[in-house]
Parts: sequence; C-alpha cells; structure tokens
Amino acid sequence: MFISECLNVNSENHLTIGGVDTVSIAKQYGTPLYVMDEGEIRKNCRTYKNAIDAYYGGKGLILYASKAFSCKEIYRIAAEEGLGVDVVSGGEMYTAYKAGFPMDKVYFHGNNKTEAELRMALEYGVGCIVADNLDEIETLDALCAQMGKTVSVIVRIKPGIDAHTHDFIRTGQIDSKFGVALENGEAMDFFEKALLKKNIKMVGIHCHIGSQIFDLAPFEEAGSVMLNFMADVRDRFGLEMTKLNLGGGFGIKYVEGDTPIAYDAYICAVSEVIKKTAAERNMPMPEILMEPGRSIVAPAGITLYTVGNVKEIKDVRTYVSIDGGMGDNPRYILYNADYTALVASKAGDKPSMKITLAGKCCESGDLIGEGMDIQPVEKGDIVAVLATGAYNYSMASNYNRIPRPAVVMVRDGETRVVVKAETYDDILKNDM
Repeated sequence: MFISECLNVNSENHLTIGGVDTVSIAKQYGTPLYVMDEGEIRKNCRTYKNAIDAYYGGKGLILYASKAFSCKEIYRIAAEEGLGVDVVSGGEMYTAYKAGFPMDKVYFHGNNKTEAELRMALEYGVGCIVADNLDEIETLDALCAQMGKTVSVIVRIKPGIDAHTHDFIRTGQIDSKFGVALENGEAMDFFEKALLKKNIKMVGIHCHIGSQIFDLAPFEEAGSVMLNFMADVRDRFGLEMTKLNLGGGFGIKYVEGDTPIAYDAYICAVSEVIKKTAAERNMPMPEILMEPGRSIVAPAGITLYTVGNVKEIKDVRTYVSIDGGMGDNPRYILYNADYTALVASKAGDKPSMKITLAGKCCESGDLIGEGMDIQPVEKGDIVAVLATGAYNYSMASNYNRIPRPAVVMVRDGETRVVVKAETYDDILKNDM
C-alpha cells in the first residue's frame, strides 16, 4: 500500500513509521518535523553491503553519500554497518570527524575544493581525494609537499553517458561542471600531467552519471567504459590502478508510478560487465566502490506538517497550506520533484481530494506538490509527505527566517531526537 516498507496503518487508521504512530509523534515533538526509521536505513545499508560482498567477492566498499543526509548520527550508523562515506565539503568532513567516523574510509569529492578543505583532509587523514581538475592537483601536490605527506587520489571522469534524468541531476555527459571528459581526450591528458606530481598516488577513477535512475543499461555501460579506460591508462602509462568508483544514482519510489530496480540487482548486473571486461582486457579485478545515498535514507524518512488552512478556488484548485514548505523541502521548486502525501490520521482511507500542497513562505512557488491525491483534509490535520529522508534536511534553509525542523529517529518502537529543532535565537546567533 505504501511506497516505503517502514510505513503502515495501525488500528486507529493512523500512519505509522517503524511501528510508531505518526500522529502521536507530531503531538510529542511538534511540526514541521522530519522522522526517520533507523531500521529501514540499516536494512538498506546491509542490502548494498551484502550485494557488493557477494558479487565482488568482498573486494568492494559501499560509500554512503553524505550529501543525501548528513548529521553525526548517520555517520555512526554507517560506521556500525561497515560502510565508508563520501563527503563533498569541509562541513560534511568535519561532521564525520566529530562523529568518530574512521577517516581512512572517507572519500572527499567536489569540483572546487578550497585549499583550506584540502588541508583539512590531509590533517584528518582522509582515505582518498576524488580529484576533479588539474588546478586541484597542483594545489594538492603543493600542500602535500608543505606538510610532508602523500595522498591517494582517484580521478572523476565524465564517461559521456546520458542517464535520462532531470538536467540538474545529469552529471555523466561532457557538458557538466564535474570531472574530466573521455571523448575529447581531456581525461588522458589529465593523467599525463598528474603522473608527474611526486606527492600524489593515482589509485583509480570515478564516475557518477546522474541521480534517480531506473534503468540498468546506463550503469552497465558506465562500468564497461570506465574499466576500458583504466586498461587504456595502463597500456599507455604503465599505471595499474586498483580502485573503480561507479558512483550512485539508484532510483527510489516517490509515487506509485515510479519503478525502481532492486538495489542488489544493480550491483549484480554491473558486476557481470566488470568481470567480462576485466577478462577481455587482461586486468585484475579492481576494488569496486559505489555511492548510494538517496536510496539508503530517502525511503526511511517522512516529513510531518500541520494544516493551517484549506483554500478552495472554485474551478481552479484547492490549496492546502502547511506549517513548512520550501525551507524544509526545496525539491519541488528546484526539480518539480514528485511526492506522495496523505493525512496521517486517515492513512488507510482512499484519497478523494486533489490538492496543491502549499508552504508558508512568501513565494508563490513555495509548493510541495500540485495535483496531489489525498484523503479529505481540513485545518489541524497532520499531513505526512513520504520519502523525504534524502535532500530535504540537507537542503533546508532559513528563508523568511523560519527555523529548520528537528530530525527524530525511530528505533524498536522508541523515538529520539538526533538533530534538534532550531530556535529563533539560533537564527540570530551570528548577527552582529
């Protein structure tokens, strides 16, 4: 019935997450509120880890993509589940460090890492830098020389693959701000110059072709293209690289029409391509890295809101206004992202209204969705928006000086706060 396995309906017809009544959660903690099921997160971590262990003989590592949802608690969970993490900023790196995450299992990404961030990575002992461009290599080599260090680097490659996603989340094609391209020879030129640096150890390559992908073919093609390029680099420069990072982008179910493939099916299918290509090119199997983020946490999260008013514009639409909006979920205004919403106290009932779910920010575009089917809804109801565990808290802002909501984690029928709600004083704390 629901798009996530951690959701259900109890005897009172209320939505539950991890077996806990969401109406009661909203009453206890207030709204708006992010709620996440720890059991679902851990189950998804294990699905990926078990698959990469099975299909690559244990020669691989799942890296949780921090940008999906970053806080100290998620790094503790990732560490306990045997995952590495990727980080894309000093802030994410610092959070992982303060959470006690093993820094040798951290991979640092980004198209414009600052010198301060690179220095931090070297000081913290980050396991690998994912280099984006030659300017970064120059800076990194100079920093290593100053600090008396060497660093392992994998290079972000644009494999020229169209993953058929929204333009803002397509990253594998040549016209992307990320990485160096294969089809114009840029990637091979990169290696020719980077291999001259004395303080940098080139250990592998990386690609990421996009997000929210429902098709196996782009991942299979990326695996073949990337491994063949590793072989080409070996043949030209004599460099045997040991790591191949195939990124993430595995789609999830936001609405009934979405048809994601089972997560382990991606890994199984790509492993066959990798093994075949390695044999054809007479290469040892590299260590395979993958970066699922959204698919680990998005299905495990919901956002709870309280309805402030219902405004019917005759023959036009019905606006249902909630006490959150683009400040806690900007994805609709960014991507026209689809979501499923329901009335938490009527979760088992059939939807019978079509609404526009509107936020409280002073923007006409502050919407969570349009043409959404929902149960009969009225002022004071709790509305749950589903599959918000990724890119909601992490993209949240204080637009209109609205505090960001708390994050509550559910485990074994109990709830706890893992990120406190902001206060007005929090918003003012940096004002002079």
